Formats: sequence, structure tokens, C-alpha cells
Amino acid sequence: MILAGFAALLNSLSYRCCCCIERQSGLPNRGGEAYLNPGIMQFAVRSGFESKRKVARLVKAVDKFRCLMQSKLFAGLDDTALKEIFDAGRLRHVAPKRNVIVPGGKPDHLFLLQSGRVRSYILSEAGSEVVLLWVVPGGVLGLSSLLADPPTYMLSASTVSECEFLVWDHNTIRKLAKAYPQLHENGLRLTLQYLRRYMKRHLNIVTKSAESRLAQRLLHLASEAGVVQAPGIAIDITNEQLSSLSDISPFTASRLLSRWEHEHWLTKQRGRITLLAPEDLEALVAA
Repeated sequence: MILAGFAALLNSLSYRCCCCIERQSGLPNRGGEAYLNPGIMQFAVRSGFESKRKVARLVKAVDKFRCLMQSKLFAGLDDTALKEIFDAGRLRHVAPKRNVIVPGGKPDHLFLLQSGRVRSYILSEAGSEVVLLWVVPGGVLGLSSLLADPPTYMLSASTVSECEFLVWDHNTIRKLAKAYPQLHENGLRLTLQYLRRYMKRHLNIVTKSAESRLAQRLLHLASEAGVVQAPGIAIDITNEQLSSLSDISPFTASRLLSRWEHEHWLTKQRGRITLLAPEDLEALVAA
């Protein structure tokens, strides 16, 4: 029996995910109707549920399960597997600017980001931070914990904002991977995707201008981490972080962003960039 309240979710979650969440929530079908505000998990329940507290738990369960379904690490798994994996995880809240992974640390946990933002980076010999990855909800940290004897971490990962993770310890994720070999295959696919991304990034350094690299990075962040709101697409990131992701100097990034702001392509605030005319940036990248 499927909760009638999940009908409006079918455009963003699959039918099987809805079945899983119904079983996870334990709520009866009493004819409630819920509506999804695109991009944000907000529900308005018109009738049917016994208490607001139960509705709140249901909303939270849907949001967490949505991240599980969005993650490429768990692609191709059936309802039974997803529910078991979900139940085996533990929630962890981490304050902003806290280390999640440090170089030399043992990969004894797998982290699935549920909310917030995380940056993954390495330090140069001179102490400069080079951002490798901007992790958004659905992203995974500690992928090497799938291995029986994983090597120590080679990079750092720190929270940019307040974050919530679904976490599995090493023994638990190993048992789950043994029960569901698809996890190993998905982990390898993710690793290859990261390698492909870094190869493209290196190629862009050699073949693309600083202007093109910055525009391309902004568009990528807008699609992965941007929030649509008036008057455009908001991206929470500092100039320094953006310049590192774009492989240009902070001075060059600041100069280009100021020029584009003057041309009304974007606006800048402390820790936030809002794209007003992404089509102009697309044209610049394509040129």
C-alpha cells in the first residue's frame, strides 16, 4: 500500500523509493496529500495524518532517502538493499569549518552528505590550499573504506557549512558491500569519474583561458550546488575557493568577477555569487 501523500514526489523520486520510505516511516495511508516545492523538500499536508510530529518525521525520512537515491554509489540497488543500507547508517552532525578527513588518517568510515557543503583539498608545499572537489548532498567521502585494507587518506575534507552525514563504519560498509556487490562496482565507477574530471581539469589548464575556466566552473557549480531564487542562481562560495577550483589566482578571479558584475552577468556578496545571466557565461565557454 503506497502512501497517497507521495504522489507528488514521483517527479523527483522513483516509485520504488516511495515504497521504501513508506515502510521506513511506518505511517498508515489515510488519504493525506503532500506537495513538493521543486528544489526544496517542503510539504503541505492538507489532511489525513494523525499528528504534525509524524508528518515531520516523514518529511525528514523522505529528505534523507532522497540523498541516498541521488548518490551514484547506491545506483541500481533494489528496495530491500536500500532499506538495509539506510537502516545501517548513523546520522552525524558536523559544525562548519571542521575536518571530516585528514591526510594520513585511516578510512574507517564512509560518509554520505545529506545537507550542507564540504570542500575536499590538498595543500601545496608552500601551504596553499588547492580545492579538488566541492561536495554537495548525495556526494560521498571515504570511498576507500570499501576496501578490506584501505590506504590512508591523501587529502583533506572540511565542512564549509553546517552538515549532516549518514555514516557507516568500516565493518558495516564492508558487510553491506559483500551482501550487495553493486556497491563495489559503483565505487569503481565513481573513482573513474573523479579521474576523468581531474584529467579534464588538467587539460583545461593547458588549453583554456582563465576566463573560460572560471565561467565553466561557475556553470558547473550552478548546476550541482546552485539554489534557484530571485533574481538568479545563488552559489555559496568564496572568491578564494572559486579561484582554487578554477585553477586561477584569487586576484584574477576577483578581477573577472568584478567585470562580469559590471556587465550584470552576476552579483557578488560575501561568500555568495548569484548568476543573473548564465547564458552569457555559456557563450563565453563555447567561444
